[in-house]
Amino acid sequence: MTPHDITKLIVRTAMKDRGAFDLLYRQTSAKLFGVCLRVLRDRAEAEEALQDVYVKIWTKADRFAVSDLSPISWLVAVARNHAIDKLRSRRASGAPIDQAVEVADPKPGPETVAVMTSERRRIDDCLGELDGERAAAVRGAYLSGESYAELATRHGVPLNTMRTWLRRSLLKLRDCLER
Repeated sequence: MTPHDITKLIVRTAMKDRGAFDLLYRQTSAKLFGVCLRVLRDRAEAEEALQDVYVKIWTKADRFAVSDLSPISWLVAVARNHAIDKLRSRRASGAPIDQAVEVADPKPGPETVAVMTSERRRIDDCLGELDGERAAAVRGAYLSGESYAELATRHGVPLNTMRTWLRRSLLKLRDCLER
């Protein structure tokens, strides 16, 4: 869809046109879900946030100002702001619950520790079989939460090369862990 088409759908949504709203959802939900997921880093929470975002779009579509700017920017801003608000509220209310859990169950049992240590050792051994830079990229992406773009910059390779490194490295890790 063109930006002009999306603008028309938002305007029609402001007039409570359910068909336009449905089409707007189908055309933009994947992108807005990606925004929510990037901010929240939790799939279930991002799915819930996405639903809240579309409720906001339905109720506040009349606030959209038609201009030469991309309408997807407005939709992304609504999604991003909602996800950030959700993240802030999670952090504010999360501390007391975490403390309560720590008091109730301060340490895992010996059996759990043994299993975790064994699994950690297997993963470390398999990561050791990868090339050094690729292992560092996997650790950065999946243990430290760095984006592919950040990793590509740090390692001095194009973004698509980084994607290939990570994909192939994960396949090698899977094969190693299945042995």
